[in-house]
Amino acid sequence: MRIDRIAVHRLRLPLVIPYKLAFGPVEAFDTMLVAVTGEDGRTGWGEATPLAGYTEEVPDVAWRFLSEETGRLAGATAEEAKAELGRHVHEHPFGVTAAVTAIEMLEGHPLLDHGEGRRVPLLAIINAMEPAAIRAEVEARLADGYRTLKVKVGFDPDRDAPRVAGIQAMLDGRATIRLDGNQGYDRGGAVRFLKALDPTAIELVEQLCPAGDWDAAVAVAETGRGQGIPIMLDESIYGLEDIERAAELRAATHIKLKLMKCGGLTACADLLERIRALGMEPVLGNGVAADIGCWMEACVAHRHIRNAGEMNGFLKPRESVLADPLTRQGPDVALPKGWTPQPDPARLERLSVAAAAFGR
Repeated sequence: MRIDRIAVHRLRLPLVIPYKLAFGPVEAFDTMLVAVTGEDGRTGWGEATPLAGYTEEVPDVAWRFLSEETGRLAGATAEEAKAELGRHVHEHPFGVTAAVTAIEMLEGHPLLDHGEGRRVPLLAIINAMEPAAIRAEVEARLADGYRTLKVKVGFDPDRDAPRVAGIQAMLDGRATIRLDGNQGYDRGGAVRFLKALDPTAIELVEQLCPAGDWDAAVAVAETGRGQGIPIMLDESIYGLEDIERAAELRAATHIKLKLMKCGGLTACADLLERIRALGMEPVLGNGVAADIGCWMEACVAHRHIRNAGEMNGFLKPRESVLADPLTRQGPDVALPKGWTPQPDPARLERLSVAAAAFGR
């Protein structure tokens, strides 16, 4: 397979409601979309949504990489292009993943074949902060069929812990919760927060401290063991070296991956299995991703994950770029037989804030 054309788009996807994170609300996704067309006329699509505050590869950096580097791939074989992109994966994992997954889709990667159709279970986000609004949102998500809820913490440990206790009382055993700190606490605050928790119905607690602070990660994990609360790392993990470091330090019971940090579908699946081989449980999914990224993660999750997926970002934008958007059925993401993502040209033009195209 030889690459004939490559197009890259930078999209702005306004959200239905702001996505609240410890480092600030997200009003819109800044999404990079890559289209790779082969010599036979077929096109594969890839996507990544870098988020300032989550990664050093902020949107401007990812866009610069894609708009400058992908033009060199026109005329190369798929294998040559993937090898060239792989040289940049440590510095530009988001940009590389968008391009590599487009090539993998063009090649017909086996992970994207969901046969007779599949449904992959998701968790639901609880965005509300005040008790009455929280209760209404919890009851609505339970009525939708969700049995895993995600609650954002990392704002103030002394206020977050009572809010979590209130949600636990509302749930009364009807669902489990994941608590995500998004690096919001320092070491002392994280330990204080964990010690204030009742472990009942808490599936895990995710990334309470800054990504590079491995001493804090170890202290959090030790406190979690003492409290009977599983601990997951997310922002600390970019590749195999970080996964093996977490295992060696006993810094986590769970590791979360996002496809767009892995460098491709094959790499993602390999890392998920390595996590399990090292005695930790893998979690997969991205709340800051659009339809194509979430579809690919759901395809991988079907074969490699045994807990609720976090690939729910596609539910957040006001409008999809796809002609036939990815859909949710109850608490699951639907993977219908034969469905593949195809952007609508008019929507693509309207939602693009920048674009570049290259041919051989």
